[in-house]
Parts: sequence; C-alpha cells; structure tokens
Amino acid sequence: MESRMSTPLSQSDSSEKFDDYSEKMSSESDHSKMSPVDSPRDLEAQAFLGDANQTEAGSTVPQQVAHEHRTSFSTKLAFLVVYFFLNLTLTVSNKAILGSVRFPWLLTTLHASATSIGCFALMGMGYLEVKRLNTRETLVLTAFSFLFTLNIAISNVSLAAVSVPFHQIMRSLCPICTIAIYRLVYGRTYSKETYISMIPLILGVALATAGDYYATLIGFLLTALGVVLAAIKTVATNRLITGKFSPMEVLLLMSPLAAMQCAVYAFANGEVAAVRIAIADGAFSSPMLGYGLAANACIAFALNIVSFQTNKVAGALTISVCGNVKQALTIMLGIVLFHVHVGLVNGFGMIVTLGGAAYYSKVELDTKRSKSQPKK
Repeated sequence: MESRMSTPLSQSDSSEKFDDYSEKMSSESDHSKMSPVDSPRDLEAQAFLGDANQTEAGSTVPQQVAHEHRTSFSTKLAFLVVYFFLNLTLTVSNKAILGSVRFPWLLTTLHASATSIGCFALMGMGYLEVKRLNTRETLVLTAFSFLFTLNIAISNVSLAAVSVPFHQIMRSLCPICTIAIYRLVYGRTYSKETYISMIPLILGVALATAGDYYATLIGFLLTALGVVLAAIKTVATNRLITGKFSPMEVLLLMSPLAAMQCAVYAFANGEVAAVRIAIADGAFSSPMLGYGLAANACIAFALNIVSFQTNKVAGALTISVCGNVKQALTIMLGIVLFHVHVGLVNGFGMIVTLGGAAYYSKVELDTKRSKSQPKK
C-alpha cells in the first residue's frame, strides 16, 4: 500500500459544502467580499459575474475569479515542480521501506505524526498562528480528518479485491469526479477544451497501466467509492484553504487527529502486534532503516506542506490531474530505478498521459488569461 499522505492530508480523498460554516453576510453590500467558503454557489469560479473591482495595486481584476486563476503561471509551475519532486521521492522511499517492513498503516501514522510535530514546531518558533475555532469549525476539521482516514482505508481494502491495473484505471477518473462535484455542488462551469483534455489524461493512464484486469463486484464498488472520496477530499481541501483557513492551519489542526485515527486502524488491523514481533526478531535493528524512516517522515512533512499550498494556488482539478501524471511518471521512475519492464502499449500510454497534461496546462493558461482581462 502506498501511503496516501503523498496526496495531501492530498497524492496518493457526500458533497462537502464547507460554505455552511461561514458567517452570513449582514447586507448585500458585503456580498462582493464573500469568500468561497461563504458563498452557497462557487461564485469565485465565474469570471465577470459582477463588475471588475480595483485591487490595491490599482490593476483591474475580477474579484469573482477562482483563486487558481488569480495566481501567476510561474508560481503555479514552481509549486507543481516541487510537488512532483517530493511526491515521487516519497513514493520511492515508501517502496523501499515497505519492502523491508510491511506496516503501511503505521507508516501513514508516522507521516501524520511528523506533520503534526513539524507544524507545532513552526508554531512554537512563531512562523504559524492559529485562530480560535468555534464549535462548527472544530466539527468541520474533525470530519475532514475522518474523510482523510476513510479515503485511505477504502483504497487499501479495495486493492485486496481488484488488480493493481484496474485500481489505477479507476483512480484515473478522479479528475472527472472533481469536475462533477464542482458543477453539481458549486455551479462551476468549464470550457469545452477542459473536458477534451480529460480524454488523453484518462486514456493515457489506461494504456500505461494496461495489464491483468480483475475485479470482484464488491471490489469494483469499493474502488469507485474510493475514487469519489478522493475527489471529495481534494475539493474539500481546496474549499478549506481558500476560505477561512490557511493551508498550514488545516495541517496543524487535522494532522494530530489523522495520526490518532491511523494508529487506531493500525491497532485494529493487527499491525501494532505484528510490529512488536518484528522488533523482537530484530527487523528494526539496522541503523539504515532508522535513518530511512527519519528521512521518510521529513519528506512526508515537506510534501504535505507543499501539496496543500499547491492545491491552493493550482486548484483542486489540477491536483487531480497531477495524480494521473504521477502514475505515468512513477512507471518511468520504476523503469530507471527498479528496471521495470513495460510493453509498447504501456510506453505509448505514458506519452499520451504527458501530452494530455501539456494540453490541460495550455487550456488552464488560456483560461487564466481570459479571466484576468477586464470586462468590456
């Protein structure tokens, strides 16, 4: 099992109307100041729903444009490059560790614990401040932490009832689910080109992971549920960190909850008892394994920070698309590092996936340019 902390607390997840917990505006004159958490519809995603307003810098920018469309391309690119680097690094590190000691839930607990300790350390040094939460906000963050843990649990359970290629193809549908959530819940619209870009992204993953397809009915249903939960988690993360909370606040407040939930699941799954036996047998006696676990925890902490920030500046759909691209890049990395043999169809699928990602990037850039222009 690949630790899903690589897809923030993303990566490697019931519609989440987080707008319900924001304070209601007292008058219509304040409506233009509403955050995406406050609005019952995704007004921020609609360009030119109202007249453009003057920013502090004096430039004319529509206030209702989605946050990701107000972020410069260079900033997005920088975050995405670091995100992919850390994501792939953690994937390789996880593979190495789980090849020696197969305790995936305890490894995920380590990731969440490292993130929690790191965030509290940053707060202690004055780099992070947390506002006082009311009861509703506390419940929202608690529910979000359960969503994170449930997403991992469903994904792991479904893997036992389906083949890995089938699981990967199903997970490639996350961008479609993300679009569906935004359209049905928040009323966001997308261009025809965005929909077209989904075709090579999904088809490419299907070809790149082509292999022995197998799934039981319950396995298919659980995998489908995991895809929906993954999309909900990605959208929910974006709604939280573009609303009343900063990315670091969300990480600080929910990572301890996620760590405790993963630890409970590891205990119920028998991993805690198994690790005691492994320690007694000397499985953890190697200093290199200890260094590897420490490095793995640090990488997970860094990835969680970067993935939440990337979700904010690039958007939930782009993060879902990155999941598809990561599958192709992981196979390429496997060829280089682990001498994985792939067929011609698999290689062609990787090229199609990367081509689809390039086209999607172009569409996003064109969309940003069109929405950053003042209304005439």
